[in-house]
Amino acid sequence: MTDVAAPRDAAVARYLEHLTVSRRLAPRSVTMIADALARLQARCTEAGVALETVQAHQVRTWLARLHQGGLAPRSVAIVLSAWRGFYRWWGREGGVVANPADGVKAPKAPRPLPKALSVDQAVALVEHGASQRQQTAQVPMDTALAARDLAIIELLYGCGLRVGELVGLDAQASEQAAGWLDLQDATAHVTGKGSKRRAVPMGRAAVQAVQGWLAHRGSTVPAADQALFVNRQGQRLSDSQVRTRLRQAAQRAGLPTSVHPHMLRHSFASHLLQSSGDLRAVQELLGHAHISTTQVYTKLDFQHLAKVYDAAHPRAKRKG
Repeated sequence: MTDVAAPRDAAVARYLEHLTVSRRLAPRSVTMIADALARLQARCTEAGVALETVQAHQVRTWLARLHQGGLAPRSVAIVLSAWRGFYRWWGREGGVVANPADGVKAPKAPRPLPKALSVDQAVALVEHGASQRQQTAQVPMDTALAARDLAIIELLYGCGLRVGELVGLDAQASEQAAGWLDLQDATAHVTGKGSKRRAVPMGRAAVQAVQGWLAHRGSTVPAADQALFVNRQGQRLSDSQVRTRLRQAAQRAGLPTSVHPHMLRHSFASHLLQSSGDLRAVQELLGHAHISTTQVYTKLDFQHLAKVYDAAHPRAKRKG
């Protein structure tokens, strides 16, 4: 068996460094790609082949085994994408002549529709957040955190921000900031996937909610970080902390479903499309590179129309 561990590990390490430094991918994305490449390394070791000599038929076989072993089609597709990206980069570096993952297809998987709140549920969540500020008036820290959480909900639902874009916001604009808010212009400047910047309009409710939080940030709640949204210790809020607070807020509001940040983004897109019918505008606001990504919300819109039809039309109840 040929010893290929050294050059293989070196190539993978350089690729991961390229993704982190040059491509500036999110740590979670780099971790997923690293896991996928670890699977590739393991298969090469089992087969006794060098990474640079892998053939397309071997890629197909290894992916089929992953699928047969219980890996979901979507996860298999992620693995294949990671392998294909690695070999494409390595080809540009002169490490391989051909990409063995090109032309290989992952098993098809049904694409579940994104889950979105109804308009009434979204409004109930926001209104409950506003009422929490009034109910906690006797405890300054609780009032401050309630104001912060309301601003978070307004930005997630009112602007359609990703949670990573939200926690990346700084209190003031700067060249180093991943994002910031211009309250005078009512605009959120954020950095999305692929380090692409975009500007998103803010509604009056979002502006007022952020102003309410800023009245507490740095006074009631310490601000040891440049972050717009900080925790009790003054440090930048993490994705998981936002998810926890949002889940708790939804429970207190009596919503019948578990709410997560991306559900509010889905709700933003779905409700905007229902009202405007402008798919291109929704694409721009969400920061989608391709219109096909946004088109999933047309299916949600059709589901909404179908429910209205079933509830209102006298000939709709076709099933016994």
